[in-house]
Amino acid sequence: MSFLEAIILAIIEGITEFLPISSTGHMIIGSSIMGIAADPFVKMFTVCIQLGAILSVVVIYFKHFFKGIDFYVKLFAAFIPTAIVGLLLKKHIDSMLENVAVVGASLLAGGVVLIFIDKLFEKNERGGRREPDVKRSFVIGLFQCISMVPGVSRSAASIIGGLTQGLTRKAAAEFSFFLAVPTMFAATAKSLYDVYKETPQLLDSSNLGILALGNVVAFVVALLAIKFFIGYLTQNGFKVFGYYRIVVGAVILVLYFSGYHLSIV
Repeated sequence: MSFLEAIILAIIEGITEFLPISSTGHMIIGSSIMGIAADPFVKMFTVCIQLGAILSVVVIYFKHFFKGIDFYVKLFAAFIPTAIVGLLLKKHIDSMLENVAVVGASLLAGGVVLIFIDKLFEKNERGGRREPDVKRSFVIGLFQCISMVPGVSRSAASIIGGLTQGLTRKAAAEFSFFLAVPTMFAATAKSLYDVYKETPQLLDSSNLGILALGNVVAFVVALLAIKFFIGYLTQNGFKVFGYYRIVVGAVILVLYFSGYHLSIV
């Protein structure tokens, strides 16, 4: 994996991590197009650079992380389902990461949902909650588990979960950002541990340098993406992201079933 390829994937991650269009799906597509998706280090890289993007949340919403213990209780309640399901189904999840057709189908199906989601929860904008309680946080965490299917989007799943719990679009998006911090920290730690235990040679100085660069680039790009997303979402809703997902998902599926495989294996 070259430094240029790392920068390209990091930019994709920074832009897509907080948009409801699936960062994992886009990185799978990007690495497939570049012909590097089968590289074990690339697979680790696409997980670990999400931590760099997530740290942008801590910077932008710095004060929220000092609001008190109640904030962390809610995050923990929301994180529990993902932690349990992730540990139990890791092998199945990893196998889906190697299937571009799954990514395409998930992007398309999720796009259809996003087109109608604003209408379905429009009452939330008039009198919705500004933050969830512990019980509602746990339910949001259950929704986030759906995002383990590549192409679904962690952001989309958890935001929709927030909307079902009566949050406004902005509040649902922000809680999704906060929930991303423990979720992606755990995913990165687990990925690094697995690599250290099974293929420690991947953690040589050269690869660690590439990984560090990827995290820095993802962090900077994500700072800009978060500000754009919150502003756009508050004013316009999810529909444009739904149409985008449908177009991308449809193109992937057409190419895949016509014999032009974006091969990952």
